[in-house]
Amino acid sequence: MEPEVIGRGAEAIITKNRNLVFKKRISKKYRLPFLDNQIIKRRTKAEKKLLIKASKVIPVPVPKETKEKDTIIMPYIPGERLSDKLNNYSKKKQEKIMKQIGESIAKLHKNGIIHGDLTTSNMILKKNIVYFIDFGLGYFNGKYEDKGVDIHLLKRALEAKHFENWKFLFKKFHEGYEKIDKKESEKIFNRLKEIEKRGRYKH
Repeated sequence: MEPEVIGRGAEAIITKNRNLVFKKRISKKYRLPFLDNQIIKRRTKAEKKLLIKASKVIPVPVPKETKEKDTIIMPYIPGERLSDKLNNYSKKKQEKIMKQIGESIAKLHKNGIIHGDLTTSNMILKKNIVYFIDFGLGYFNGKYEDKGVDIHLLKRALEAKHFENWKFLFKKFHEGYEKIDKKESEKIFNRLKEIEKRGRYKH
């Protein structure tokens, strides 16, 4: 059976074969071969490490043990991509989903993990559970600034993709987030306000 290409970005090609997903990092011609190889190995290893740690606190596809240095192999999550389906759900279902997302991201942040690309394109709903995918831009960091930026990215993604009721969606996300640790949540959302002000008065 021929692998099916299900995603292609600047950094990687993602293929599916039966119930497995293969995320293979792309070689860059402008880099020296030795350096290119080192960067690919390092970034693949880092993303794998993030996924393994994240899988202990929230639903993510757990990478399989492999000797491949440029590829992450993980189970395929069959479900509905929230970027395509969230707008079609009932308001009650949207509320439940956004609160769940809020709780999951708060747990990630509490464990010092920054996703780096928080959009509904990287969230899959399977049997009422939201799975988070693509940690390619993620990293370990416990600073409020980085957590605030992570949430800022999600807020902007909601405004762009789910503009009809993004304020409601973000409010429910906030409610879910603060459920995990209200004091920490307050500090992070205050930092988010600072980040937004900086953006507004930058030019």
